[in-house]
Amino acid sequence: MKKHFFILIIALFSALTGHTQPKKKSSEIGVFLGGSYYIGDLNPLGHFNQFTKPAGGIVFRHNFNPRLAARANAFFGSIEGQDSFSNSPAQHQRNLHFKSNIAELSAQLEFNFLNYQIGEDDQLFSPYVFFGLAGFKFNPQAQVNNNWVDLQPLGTEGQGLPNGATKRKYKLVDVSIPFGIGVKANLSKNIGISLEWGIRKTFTDYLDDVSKRYYDPAILAAKRGALTAQLSDPSIGTDPNYSNVGRQRGNPTTKDWYTFAGIAITVKLKQKRPKCPGANN
Repeated sequence: MKKHFFILIIALFSALTGHTQPKKKSSEIGVFLGGSYYIGDLNPLGHFNQFTKPAGGIVFRHNFNPRLAARANAFFGSIEGQDSFSNSPAQHQRNLHFKSNIAELSAQLEFNFLNYQIGEDDQLFSPYVFFGLAGFKFNPQAQVNNNWVDLQPLGTEGQGLPNGATKRKYKLVDVSIPFGIGVKANLSKNIGISLEWGIRKTFTDYLDDVSKRYYDPAILAAKRGALTAQLSDPSIGTDPNYSNVGRQRGNPTTKDWYTFAGIAITVKLKQKRPKCPGANN
């Protein structure tokens, strides 16, 4: 994290103190198409693997000058993970899985390393970095008999029960910090394209409904039904005389992350012509 913020500080310094062309404010609107995935207990290291799913959205960018821009996004995608694809015997034995839709609204600042704006012949492309703030909604689910079941209401780690993982069930709406890199270029006088990879630091460990320890399935069955007990511990190949209760189900020391990566195509919005001095209002 420190390395990322150091890069952003250097970019900001360059944007604010570099020799830019005269300020030309402009705005763009367009669409984003790409993929989304997550990093967490059920996919700890895999980038752009089988769990990457289609994503899309709408973007609006306001350029303050050729180096500095602000952007608003509405992104939609999905994330998932599955222990059965893991090379780790322990993870494979745990046998958990999930999927979740992700809906995000975000605002971010972009810093171009080179002077760039759509339609400028001497500003054809530029690498850039960005960071911002986002709000997102998620809802992890697991499949049971070809039906997808919402996991948060079940409290699979005993959320809300005595000695459960947390006193309350986790929130399905939260905030994240998006940051990343990209490159943007002109396609024509009024159309631009950008290719970017942006990762989101979240403050929840429950994108996948997995974080802490196994709760007693007998108590879960009595309090919340047999389905909750089943989904809390679907381990395979375990000794029937051995209990997982109290053992680690996930890694609570790290939070989950999610990512949007893809291409945005934007159209430059028509600007108002400045009035001539002395013209009548």
